[in-house]
Amino acid sequence: MTITDQQALKNAVARAAIGEVTPGSVLGVGTGSTVDCFIDELARARIPLQAAVSSSVRSTRRLQEVGYTVIGLQDLSEPMSLYVDGADEIDPNLCMIKGGGAALTQEKIVASAARQFLCIVDATKCVDILGRFPLPLEVIESAITPVSWAIRDLGGEPRLRQGVVTDNGHPILDVLGLRIDDPPALECRLNQIPGIVTNGIFARRRADIALVGRSSGVERLQQK
Repeated sequence: MTITDQQALKNAVARAAIGEVTPGSVLGVGTGSTVDCFIDELARARIPLQAAVSSSVRSTRRLQEVGYTVIGLQDLSEPMSLYVDGADEIDPNLCMIKGGGAALTQEKIVASAARQFLCIVDATKCVDILGRFPLPLEVIESAITPVSWAIRDLGGEPRLRQGVVTDNGHPILDVLGLRIDDPPALECRLNQIPGIVTNGIFARRRADIALVGRSSGVERLQQK
């Protein structure tokens, strides 16, 4: 698949996601190249929103540039009805790896404040078993060495993402070599390692719906 073809699928799935948005609602918005397309489609379709809650500085700026009001989670009086985000990988159970854009912590937090999680991806992100994409870990800088020891004990190889600091001010370790057969179990296990702020497995809060852009059209998947 060429870059042009992949971009066309991102655009198609972003357009399809517009139909899931309730006009006048408070909408949770994630981060990434497919979400950028979604924000552009929101503006093009002139979908009115009460406000948006963003998972990153990048998405906040893009939303504001096209005229949407962005508020914080502290301004919510109830959970949002919908959170829209992409993924670096998604499996048949709608568990995901996220964090390629280094916004995984805020993405998990904003997703937790929504009743429904809509994942929008192109078909290249669909896998049978998670782990082909390196698993991002946001870590406390002083804990990089002991966290790396713990990750190697689990069979992974951590690599520091050079030149990247999250919106929270932390570095990212990308873990190669993991075959994630049980995403919820590994997510929980990683949560217990001191120094890891957030891991990029989204299984405890997996997607409720996924829209997958394919050459044959947009496929809609739901939790089983």
